[in-house]
Amino acid sequence: MRVIFMGTPDFSVSALDALHAAGHEIACVYTQPPRPAGRGKKDRLSPVQARAEALELEVRHPVSLRDAEAQADFAALNADIAVVVAYGLILPQPVLDAPTHGCLNIHASLLPRWRGAAPIHRAIMAGDAETGVCIMQMEAGLDTGPVLMREATTIGATETTAELHDRLADLGAALIVKTLEQLPALTAEPQPEHGVTYAAKIEKAEAAIDWTQDAVEVDRKIRGLSPFPGAWFEHDGMRIKVLGSELAEGSGLAGTILDDGLTIACGQGAVRLTRLQRAGKGAQDAKTFLRGMPLPKGTQL
Repeated sequence: MRVIFMGTPDFSVSALDALHAAGHEIACVYTQPPRPAGRGKKDRLSPVQARAEALELEVRHPVSLRDAEAQADFAALNADIAVVVAYGLILPQPVLDAPTHGCLNIHASLLPRWRGAAPIHRAIMAGDAETGVCIMQMEAGLDTGPVLMREATTIGATETTAELHDRLADLGAALIVKTLEQLPALTAEPQPEHGVTYAAKIEKAEAAIDWTQDAVEVDRKIRGLSPFPGAWFEHDGMRIKVLGSELAEGSGLAGTILDDGLTIACGQGAVRLTRLQRAGKGAQDAKTFLRGMPLPKGTQL
């Protein structure tokens, strides 16, 4: 098929690679423009643009798709299908209608659960036992379109957003190739009206750890916000990110370190911190972290 690919972050790269490897003709890649990044604030290409250029594909990054010229340029590509994966711009109706078979979105949840911006984070934070990927026919609403294919996967007891992100990216890449193989014979199924939830964008204000919450909730927050923005606590005026945790045995005053292995008492139960990061330092496992910053038993966080 002749495909327009639209995506921006790392999550999208697996799908681009899979479509290219499957022999589809990538007519053009749409992505967000380079952004200032790093200490030098130099423009950095999006992961999708970097990969597209390595594959010698044409790249476009319009600021908007709402003007007539941008829409005409899109339509002139004469694509059979557009594949959209975390692109970052709203697609107006003329864009949705331009390819012969419309626009397909790879969405990282089992729709209609977790429509919206942060489905992977929210699934872990909510304690969902499973999640998955849907290939959805796009329409004007927010992730409301009918679903062509879906595949579920179990969420591991200690899995972080980073780990689940990578699994779902690969799952989505394989599923979009399978979907295109079977078009146009597939029948899109409307999403049910019950079970709709929205995955609101993650706000940094959510990231502070409240040790008075139950251990289950604290553990979910830590794993769900890893690696970004990273759940955190403060000790001696220093903010420390926690990037990994697991439920543990123990009880005590909330926020108290119960042993020499970073088991922390919560409002009910306890969590063991397994991966941490100090400001200006790289992420470390708990044992390495404690060698540089001892937090002995009895310390109150």
